[in-house]
Amino acid sequence: MIQLQGITQAYGAHEALRGIDLDVAPGEIFGIIGRSGAGKSSLVRTINLLNRPKAGKVIVGGRELTALPEAQLRAARREIGLIFQHFNLLSSRTVAQNVALPLELAGVAPAEIRQRVDELLDLVGLADMRDRYPAQISGGQKQRVGIARALANRPKVLLSDEATSALDPETTRSILGLLKQINREFGLTIVLITHQMQVIKQVADRVAVIDAGRIVEQGRVIEVFTRPRHATTRSLIEEIVPQALPESVLARIRALMTGRPAQEAQLLRLAFAGSGTDRPLLSDIVRQHGIDLSIVHGQVDEVQGQPFGSLAVFARGARERIDAATAHLRGAGVHVEEVAHVG
Repeated sequence: MIQLQGITQAYGAHEALRGIDLDVAPGEIFGIIGRSGAGKSSLVRTINLLNRPKAGKVIVGGRELTALPEAQLRAARREIGLIFQHFNLLSSRTVAQNVALPLELAGVAPAEIRQRVDELLDLVGLADMRDRYPAQISGGQKQRVGIARALANRPKVLLSDEATSALDPETTRSILGLLKQINREFGLTIVLITHQMQVIKQVADRVAVIDAGRIVEQGRVIEVFTRPRHATTRSLIEEIVPQALPESVLARIRALMTGRPAQEAQLLRLAFAGSGTDRPLLSDIVRQHGIDLSIVHGQVDEVQGQPFGSLAVFARGARERIDAATAHLRGAGVHVEEVAHVG
């Protein structure tokens, strides 16, 4: 549905995007995450050419937008909805009038506008607030108006630029649930820009991590969460799956090490997903390889309905037995990392 090829963007001497290549499949929710200043907003506004790239191609629905004349580009933009971080509602217009605005600008007949606005307000749960003004509704309700407005022209792609960052956690969950419903019911392709991994965890199918204007990692969310490769990714995931062990845990490990040769103890981090979370792998390796295991830190959670877990375990036993147990785990699809050889 969306292809970005060699996209670069600059503001004066500042390079905001540096050779971005990205493919978003039809009907998926694709997350783009990064810290402030990483280039997220520049990237999402390149997709609808609100920011025309310095170089590269933007292809949406099989059409190269970067090659279209202005009149055709304006028509193509109607198939790309945009949800803003700060709502961008017109204070002088009611809820219904804000939703109707794109249709009015497109020259749609008044009767058709009324019908479409009614449909959209029902969809976002604001039918009883149609005559209120933005100052009379909450932040979450304003964002629902923004979503309805973005859907007015029946777009094929919906861009969400930090749409939940100004909202509280409960309202964020509600808005993300609405976006997921829209994606499921209408098969709409959604590109979600955020700096919060919690948002990616809740709704995205795939994710790309952007840092200093470059995509440094991308893949299925469950894979990126369980096997982050880049330092930026690991830092962002820290809010969901802590990567650093607390000092209290390290103190317990030191206590467990007392009186044991250094070569007979290892601290391992295990990451697993899907059916691996339900299998008795730890008890298996204890029985089969004759080692002792202590779980010193970890958690089990879900991403898109798939369980995943991260555990830190302290393994004690002969080195060859620990190595065999590690190979056993890797053979079962568990990602194993030696955090430290404890000495």
